[in-house]
Amino acid sequence: MTEIHTVLFDLDGTLADTAPDMAHALNLLLKEKGCDPLPFDAIRPNVSHGALALVRLGFALEPGDAAIEPLRQRFLEIYADNLFRETRLFPGIPPLLEALTSRGLNWGIVTNKPGYLTEPLVAELGLAHAPVCIVSGDTTKNRKPHPEPMLHACAQAGSTPAQCTYVGDAERDIQAGKHAGMKTLVALFGYIREDEYPEQWGADALIRAPMEVIDWLEAHE
Repeated sequence: MTEIHTVLFDLDGTLADTAPDMAHALNLLLKEKGCDPLPFDAIRPNVSHGALALVRLGFALEPGDAAIEPLRQRFLEIYADNLFRETRLFPGIPPLLEALTSRGLNWGIVTNKPGYLTEPLVAELGLAHAPVCIVSGDTTKNRKPHPEPMLHACAQAGSTPAQCTYVGDAERDIQAGKHAGMKTLVALFGYIREDEYPEQWGADALIRAPMEVIDWLEAHE
């Protein structure tokens, strides 16, 4: 196996627990439109699928409904004003990043979140070590599951795809990483719906806690 030099992470549901603030924004939007709020447990599993999925969930809209885009834009406005109320790194992420750094590995972020949200959020996370790259949903022409953002991150990190591992909590994360030629790990502690089956996504491993990334790396040295 090629030695891993870089570990890349999805943001929402993998590196950071953003669900409380995204749920808060959705419920503010529902209240604004005269609708009842949704329980957090109903919203959390959908957060990694982005604003579009949350709006469809909140308003029970079918794909292509003309009401979706105005609601999505309003949701993003509300979320931008409530970006870091309760969002934190997942427990176990700080020691994981420290362990990667102490081993001489670098790490980065590849997310579909737009840059105007990603950059201030990452700045507020209190990271002890800066990521070698931050690739947002609008950094490249294509977004995950397309491999382009993954390859862009590799170039910024100074690693080949074979020297990278990508950790994410959505099937498109695994698809993007695999199509780019990386090893992939599913973060089971993230936002995965009951009707999703991560064991069928074709990842190299499933991890239940962040530090299991180190266990996997050590087992594959």
